[in-house]
Amino acid sequence: MKINKKIIQELSEYLKEFNLTEIEITEKDTKIKVSKNNISISNQPQVISPSSPSTSSTTQTQNIKSGTEITSPIIGTAYHAPEPGAKKFVEIGKKIKKGDTIMIVEAMKTMNHVPSTVDGIVKEICVEDGQPVEFGQTIIILE
Repeated sequence: MKINKKIIQELSEYLKEFNLTEIEITEKDTKIKVSKNNISISNQPQVISPSSPSTSSTTQTQNIKSGTEITSPIIGTAYHAPEPGAKKFVEIGKKIKKGDTIMIVEAMKTMNHVPSTVDGIVKEICVEDGQPVEFGQTIIILE
C-alpha cells in the first residue's frame, strides 16, 4: 500500500486551520484519519498575573470558567431543547440533579441526550443552540 503523504499533510494543515482535534476522509477503499493529541487541563487552577489593563478582561474571562464543567460526550450539533420552540432543558440559575438531561447532541442523525454528571446549579451555558461541538468540549458549567 502506498501512502500519499500530500493528503496527510493537507489534513494536518486543516486540523490547525480549523482548530480540530481529528479529521477523516474516505475515498473508495481508502480511509485516512488524522488526529492530534490534546491534553485538557481545564480542571487545573490557572494563575494569571495582569501586567497591563488590557489583560484584565482575560482575567475576568478565566474567573467565569470556574466550577464543575460538563463536557460533550461526542462530536455533533448541540441543541438546548428537544425540538424547535420547546422549553429548554436548562437555563442559567436552574438547579439540576445528576442524570437530568442538560442538552441533546445530534450525531449521525441520532439525537443523544447528554445527562448531568453531578448535582448543581447552572452557572453558564457555553454553547449556543445549534452550535457544533467536539468531544470533550465544555457545554455547561455548574456551581
